[in-house]
Amino acid sequence: MSLATMTTDVSRTFREIQPAHYLLKIESFSLLLETNTEKYESDEFEAGGYKWRLHFYPNGNKKRNATDFISLYLVITDTKNLPQLWEVNVQFKFFVFDHIRDRYLTVQDADGIIRRFHGTKTEWGFDEFLSLTTLKTDSNGYLLDDSCVFGAEVFVIKYGGKGECLSMIKEPQDNIYTWKIDNFSGITQESLSSEKFNMGEQKWKLLLYPRGNVLGRGKSLSLFLEAADEGTRPLNWKLYAKYKLRIIDQINAKHFEKQGGNWFSNSNYNGGFWNFMLLSDLHGGWGLIVKNTLIVEVEIMIMSSIKNLTL
Repeated sequence: MSLATMTTDVSRTFREIQPAHYLLKIESFSLLLETNTEKYESDEFEAGGYKWRLHFYPNGNKKRNATDFISLYLVITDTKNLPQLWEVNVQFKFFVFDHIRDRYLTVQDADGIIRRFHGTKTEWGFDEFLSLTTLKTDSNGYLLDDSCVFGAEVFVIKYGGKGECLSMIKEPQDNIYTWKIDNFSGITQESLSSEKFNMGEQKWKLLLYPRGNVLGRGKSLSLFLEAADEGTRPLNWKLYAKYKLRIIDQINAKHFEKQGGNWFSNSNYNGGFWNFMLLSDLHGGWGLIVKNTLIVEVEIMIMSSIKNLTL
């Protein structure tokens, strides 16, 4: 079969890298044709944890009406040792070596089709793998000194036992935490941390700079939500939270709040605002600091949960 008349369900491309799993070299190919050998079965080879053979029809598979073609099939073997109702899903490629250009013609099912091997279907392949005319044409380079080389790659598609399930939880249990700070005007520390508290499956704490820090230093109160217990988290830990940070108005209930949303990780474990609230507004209001007490609150509206996925 010439390249111009290939069927659309077969992909034929070229590459320089040799096949990963098996090579079949045939010398004196013309003599093999003269013997009228119907089928040659290769030795077994292993790929993806299973054993395989190639079934090679030098004059074509007559039972499939393949005339003047080479037929080539992948066959799973040693199936008696497989569990009852076994099934193996595979993507495979066949190859023909081009001696002139030092590359391989690669033949595979188009569109990444996965073939299912099971008890009543142990063989997949191509009835019209390569026409004898194409093989014998000197300019194609497939037959050199009456020798040709074929190959196979077999990739078993199976679950590797690892996965994850990401879900977003709206308003996790106990999603509001209130932090009461007494003697606020007497604080001399640059920053204060709340006690650790649980929301969802994560421990958190609030971090507050009474006189601001970095961009807000001397101008604004800085306030952050921080993921706690960083030393116990796995290396690739990640978590999303959508939250509100607020200062409680203890008289008029006109609370001041800002909303944020962050993916938290070991390299980015807090979220919040350097310029959360102007100090002039904080100290100039009537209900935000009462009896020298400031009340800070965090509310988490959405929080991610990531769990191992098992099938």
